[in-house]
Amino acid sequence: MSNEFLALTEQIYAYMLNNSLREPDVLRRLREETEATNPHAIMAISPVQGQFMMLLLKLISAKKTLEIGVFTGYSSLCTALTIPADGHIYACDVSEEWTSVARRYWAEAGVADKITLKLAPANETLDALLADGHAGTFDFAFIDADKSNYDGYYERALKLVRKGGLLVFDNMLWYGKVADETVVDADTVALRALNAKLHQDDRVFTSLIGVGDGMHLAIKQ
Repeated sequence: MSNEFLALTEQIYAYMLNNSLREPDVLRRLREETEATNPHAIMAISPVQGQFMMLLLKLISAKKTLEIGVFTGYSSLCTALTIPADGHIYACDVSEEWTSVARRYWAEAGVADKITLKLAPANETLDALLADGHAGTFDFAFIDADKSNYDGYYERALKLVRKGGLLVFDNMLWYGKVADETVVDADTVALRALNAKLHQDDRVFTSLIGVGDGMHLAIKQ
């Protein structure tokens, strides 16, 4: 049995897109605008990741979801297009500039009423949700924000999701740096520690997969 992943060449990636991706026009235009105008476009999830998230949302029949880190809104738009008409997303970010792009596309797609955007440090928003009685009510949480705070986001999101709810963390392979013990910057150390914590945490059942820059999936036990 091979212990190596197939190298994802440009040719293979193009094949995957041509034979799997179903990207609505509004998502494609948001992605292309972000790539063309935002110098931090690498922060956005890939269309393959977006479609994978949509599949996960459908699998668990997600209705009430949480997003920590919106950027220009590709992942939240994927979620909003997937959850039912009476579903809702609580979205956390700190950038008015970047989320203004997201809000424009949410409105164009007709899903703005599904999304409550909180522009504040995410831990403050999560603590407020817990204080307001939202513990154990979310079906899904997507975490893709400042890496050094991932553990705090995890602990709060775990309280907010229901039993059987799904948490998804992005960038958990961090360009391969988490596997290189000589790399000790704060973000890498934080992600490395969270991967190890998730591996041993019996509150969740997890799988770390090599989609995009690495996604760690955790189901609340």
